[in-house]
Order: sequence, then structure tokens, then C-alpha cells
Amino acid sequence: MSETQISAFISEATKLQVERYANAHGIKKGHLIEEALLHHLQALRELPADIVIPPRLVLTPKSFAQARKLVKKPRKPNKTMRDLMAGKPVPNEPADW
Repeated sequence: MSETQISAFISEATKLQVERYANAHGIKKGHLIEEALLHHLQALRELPADIVIPPRLVLTPKSFAQARKLVKKPRKPNKTMRDLMAGKPVPNEPADW
């Protein structure tokens, strides 16, 4: 298999994560990056777009304020959420879930 070298700018934090993972698992950084790219590209091909969660969320100042407000004062869970957390069956869901 022929190889091609690519170059990319990444954050220092990402670089440190790559180095830590590669060192901890005894693999080369190039191998880790290729596997990660292949995995991500496969997910983009095979999964619906709304299922793939981006690793970074970009918030507008308005959406950040809303998220901050919800974190500081979360809404009370509704009955459906309480039932779900209690392990009760959800209506109209198959029993084997």
C-alpha cells in the first residue's frame, strides 16, 4: 500500500491527546490518525447526519446565555422523564428495549 503524507494544523490540546493515547497504547501517531479518519468518514457515510454529534459545539452569545441559564437552574423533569429514569416502560416502545 502506498502512503501519502498530509499536513494539518491542530490545537495544542488535540496534539497532547493524540500523543498521550498513542503512548499509552503503544501505537504510532500516524496509525491512530488514519484509523480515526477512517472511522469518522465511515460514520459520515453510514449514519444519518443528525446522529453524528460534532466534537465541538459553537454557540452564539444568545444560545450560550440560554445554556448557561439552564445549567445554573435546570428545569424540573416531567413525568415521562421521571418514569424513564425510574426504569418504567415507555408507552409505545417495544418491551425488549
